[in-house]
Parts: sequence; C-alpha cells; structure tokens
Amino acid sequence: MYLEVRKVGKSKAYYLAHSFREGGRVFKVRRFLGTNLTEVQVAKLRKKAEEILRKEVERYKIINDPLTRELEPKEIGIIKALQEKVKLKVDHLSKDDWHMFTEAFTYDTNAIEGSTVTSSEVRDILEKAEWPRDKDKEDISETYGVSEAVGEIRKTKEHISLDLLLQLHKICFRNSKGFAGKFRPKGVEVYVKNQLGEVLHVGAPSQRVRSLLKELISWYEKNKDRYPPILLAAVAHNQFETIHPFQDGNGRVGRLLLNNILIKHGFPPVNITFKRRARYYKVIREYQNNGDVRPMIDLILEEYKRFYKDT
Repeated sequence: MYLEVRKVGKSKAYYLAHSFREGGRVFKVRRFLGTNLTEVQVAKLRKKAEEILRKEVERYKIINDPLTRELEPKEIGIIKALQEKVKLKVDHLSKDDWHMFTEAFTYDTNAIEGSTVTSSEVRDILEKAEWPRDKDKEDISETYGVSEAVGEIRKTKEHISLDLLLQLHKICFRNSKGFAGKFRPKGVEVYVKNQLGEVLHVGAPSQRVRSLLKELISWYEKNKDRYPPILLAAVAHNQFETIHPFQDGNGRVGRLLLNNILIKHGFPPVNITFKRRARYYKVIREYQNNGDVRPMIDLILEEYKRFYKDT
C-alpha cells in the first residue's frame, strides 16, 4: 500500500492506495485520508485505512473462477450417471406440458422473490387476463414478464451472452423496474440479507460485473461440449447469482439462465419450487462459500423427479 498526494488548489489531498493483479488485470482501490495533514495525522489515519483497504481487496477477490479446479474423469462420470436418470428430453414435451411448466415456473420463481400472487391467480392472469384487485401492479406485471421470458428461452438460439441476460431482465421487469435491461451502474452495490438483516452475500463490485460475466461466458464456451449439461447449468446459475449483476431480479434471471442452458442441450426445463426456497438458498451459499456445485445438481435432479414423475 502506498500514499498518493494530490494538489487541489492550494491544498493537498492524501489517499492510501493499493494495486493488485487478478485474472490478467490490474485493479486499484483507494481510501481518502484527508487534506493538509501532518505526518503524525497521516500515520494515525493510515493504520485504520489499511484495515479498510484489506477488506476491500478481499471483497474484490470474493468471486473466483466458475470452477476452482478441473473435474476428474471419475467425477464427470458420476454426474453423467446421475444425469441419465432424466430420461425425458425437451422435444418430448407437448404443448400442454409447456403450458403447465410455464404457469408453475412463473408462480414459483416469482414467489421465491416475494410475490404475493397465488398459483391460481397466476393461472387466471395468464389464461383469462383476470387481475386480482388486491395485488400490486408490479407483481402482476412480473407475472406476465416471467411467462414471456420462458417463451424467449424456448425460441432463442443463444446459450449465454450479455445481450441475452439483458434481454431476459428487460422482458421480466420492463413494466415494473426503471432499470430493466440494465446491469448495475458503477457505484451501485448489492447485499443479500436474511430475514434478520444479516448479510449472507455481497455481490461483485459494480465495476467488475461485465468482466466477470464475460469470464463466465468464456468458461461456458470452453466447456459446453466437455461437461455434462446439468453441471454446466448449475455452475452458470450459481456463478451468475454470485456476481449478482442487476440491482434486483437476479434470482429470476438466474433461474431462466439455468433453464436456457438445459433446453439448449436437449433437456427439459426444471422448476425450483417456492416450498424449497430455503434449500435453494442453502445450496447457492454452499457454492459461494466453498465452490461446491454438487448440492445444486442434486436439487435439480430432485426437482426433475418431482415435476416429471415418469423420469
């Protein structure tokens, strides 16, 4: 760490700065100490600033590569064997199957994020255009939005891209959020908290959002023909949630991304149910804390078994 002194008119501004390299790029963090300081004041302020900067550097480095190591052939074989249990393919789904999935997914994925629209109300909104009078317009709008986004992942040929992520977010929230279709701007940070207000996860620094998503896309393109599709989908979803690129709506877009990758590899979509919300959050935290993607794979397989009872 080093001191930076800048002239501001007739005054001098003091900063403590630190540069570090990560993933082929150099990042710099800086802490303002004050103006026109004496050596004694600088020494006193520097000690506290060093501690703050160390925490900031750790926060920058909180996002690792999608998989911290390459999987052994034996591990890939185990996942492939588990994947074989999903006998149904996406092209086996009928029009009625898609209709049932779209309504179930729309209800559950919105309910996970706090929507109060019930399952029967989702059906009335989508099938009859009947709006429940006691529900927020935003919740109703997002019911339509998520349903339309399911249609989007059915027709798009893209697996994962910045444009696709922005488009899915825009479709879901264009009538409910002013920042629909936009990544977090510089300076806008996100914190995921539990019901007690405790911070469970801090999203990537806003200035790293695009670069980290590009790293995820690069990892996917490199491994899409190498790793089992369910593993690819689980990793992409978990890493997306870890980055948390949007101000709000990350969960819904992340679950759409999960399904888009499954569909592109010929697998049917999967619905993470509201009833398993606590389990869902837990497996994401296990990935964020120790890089373990297996719990998400197990959850996906269980949800497949529940929704498609003949698989």
